[in-house]
Amino acid sequence: MRTIFEAGFDIVYLSFVIIVGIYMIVKSGNNKQYKLFGVMSLTLGLGDSFHLIPRIFALVANDFSKYAVYLGYGKLITSITMTLFYLILYYIYLIRYSKEKSLKITVTMVLLGVIRIALCFLPGNDWTSLTPPVVYGIIRNIPFAIMGIIVICLYFVASRKYKDRALYNIYLSVIFSFGFYIPVVLWAHVYPIIGALMIPKTIAYAYIVMLLFKEFRKCPKTSTNFS
Repeated sequence: MRTIFEAGFDIVYLSFVIIVGIYMIVKSGNNKQYKLFGVMSLTLGLGDSFHLIPRIFALVANDFSKYAVYLGYGKLITSITMTLFYLILYYIYLIRYSKEKSLKITVTMVLLGVIRIALCFLPGNDWTSLTPPVVYGIIRNIPFAIMGIIVICLYFVASRKYKDRALYNIYLSVIFSFGFYIPVVLWAHVYPIIGALMIPKTIAYAYIVMLLFKEFRKCPKTSTNFS
């Protein structure tokens, strides 16, 4: 039952974010903001597919050791694309709320992204192991968590300042995604059942895509900007 549910969930999730991403890219024309909606969704889906597709095969075969290499490198790629996901989400913030002068925050976000990606390539991560070192998982997620906190604060303040109901709950989705993800990083190696929190974490990201797609559907040719 777990295999059927988890595999089915992963397939539906990947199909949703990838198809929606492609649709928004194709239908956005020259609209930069909405094209970024699509790019972000596609980045999320394609990045997660490198990890989730091998996981589906491992679940069906009931043999994770056989797919350890694919799962490991898939996690590495997903870690990188999730970093890009937050950078794109931040860039959408800049465009939507006309924050061209947020240079310090931009530099901070990019620097944190570079550090996070660099940490992902450290040999100590031992990506292909079924029991990778927890300490490296914590270290590489520190800059990632800071990026998330920055995005949470920016969207919370801006959506309320400009009464942007469309993206009002972006900050909340990011909070939930990290709230479900952090326990997995810290304790899933001791209590494997905690790994199930990756499902609601994934739902939180799918909800972000849904919010962006709902906004896109209103007027795909003319973006909403606040000043």
